[in-house]
Amino acid sequence: MDQTPTFNRALVEKYDRPGPRYTSYPTAPQFHQAFAADDYRNAARASNEATPPKPLSVYIHIPFCKSLCYYCACNKIITHKTERAAEYLDYLKREIAMQAALFDRSRKLTQLHLGGGTPTYLSSEQLADLMATLHQAFNMDDSDDHEFSLEVDPRTISPQQIQELRALGFNRLSFGVQDFDARVQAAVNRIQSEEQTRELVEAARAAKFKSVSVDLIYGLPLQTVESFDTTLDKIIALRPDRIAAYSYAHLPELVRAQKLIRPEDMPPPERKLELLELTIRRLTAAGYVYIGMDHFSLPDDELALARANGTLQRNFQGYSTHADCDLIGLGISSIGKVGDSYSQNVKELSQYYARLNEGLLPVHRGYQLSEDDRIRRDVIVALMCHGRIDFAAIEARHGIHFTEYFADSLAKLDEHVADGLVRITDQALELMPQGQLMMRNVAMAFDAYLGGEQRGRFSRTV
Repeated sequence: MDQTPTFNRALVEKYDRPGPRYTSYPTAPQFHQAFAADDYRNAARASNEATPPKPLSVYIHIPFCKSLCYYCACNKIITHKTERAAEYLDYLKREIAMQAALFDRSRKLTQLHLGGGTPTYLSSEQLADLMATLHQAFNMDDSDDHEFSLEVDPRTISPQQIQELRALGFNRLSFGVQDFDARVQAAVNRIQSEEQTRELVEAARAAKFKSVSVDLIYGLPLQTVESFDTTLDKIIALRPDRIAAYSYAHLPELVRAQKLIRPEDMPPPERKLELLELTIRRLTAAGYVYIGMDHFSLPDDELALARANGTLQRNFQGYSTHADCDLIGLGISSIGKVGDSYSQNVKELSQYYARLNEGLLPVHRGYQLSEDDRIRRDVIVALMCHGRIDFAAIEARHGIHFTEYFADSLAKLDEHVADGLVRITDQALELMPQGQLMMRNVAMAFDAYLGGEQRGRFSRTV
């Protein structure tokens, strides 16, 4: 099946509406404080007793940044006081010890991701200390078949430090670029040169990182088709293994930093669609494969191979090529997925420190999935990862009759079928080329909470 997206302007405009990104199902707005630390411990205990127990994945949130990027909606702390990071690391090490005690030592930690904020706010020595703590606490996979990644702000790191990261066991890097245009960079307060990024990409290749990714954002203030085309020229010339091109969600009423962007600098809505169309056309013409949800990769990259052979996974860290893991979230605001539960840590630094000082896990809220949640999660993951829902596979795993169980959901897709976004047969639901960009809209038909109990605001689907 052709998985290359076809850009149909009329359909994109029709279906571009707010909706979840489905890094989980149910989505984070459904998490609640009735799910407490005891529930999390019970989930960890049950996960140890699974046959066989899943491997482990760890996400660590490093919230610190040295400067404020006006577009950023992440949970971050802007400070030049590096001693704050040292204090945070001390508390993080406490949480690592508490969390590791909940999981059998025999379980391999095969995935690790550091996000932020700016993970490279930490010095090389602090990162080495963090990795040593993880090795002491967990049964780390040191074979280099693991997937150990971190997000890198090119303004905070040198080529020499790239070598040091590889020596620590990291084998995947994601560089934040967003846009190379000087006017756009000034408008969002993120000034970085093309040369900085090029030097680091070359250093990552010299250090034999398995995958180098670059993040872009379209829809930023002062972006034009011409200026972003120039940025794409430069990115394509760098030839990263993966490219993530995110749609900018301008919500100044919710994200305080975005109030610093001048309203008159924001591009009109039609510009954003022009930028998306340009991005798809340029990247696919340059040989990149559309993975889904803003992501592109070279055809020989693990993501593209996993997409083709049906082994692609999706979680809070995005797309992954590894088997489904139990995900442990560490640090403020981190989200975990253990067994059939989700959990999220407290979001404020003071609360995080207070919980750990009392010897308590910093879990703030979470969610225990019902049987219906598990079925719908399975369906949505299949759609988001493979662009296809095989009815017989779902029926075999869950003991249901697909078309009967999801009669209401399938009825909601009548218009999508008529518009050529999806094809539904007796055996499967498949995304068509012009439906690839609207996979979130299709997934929404299987979401039991939308329009009812679903809370929260979402970004637009395209």
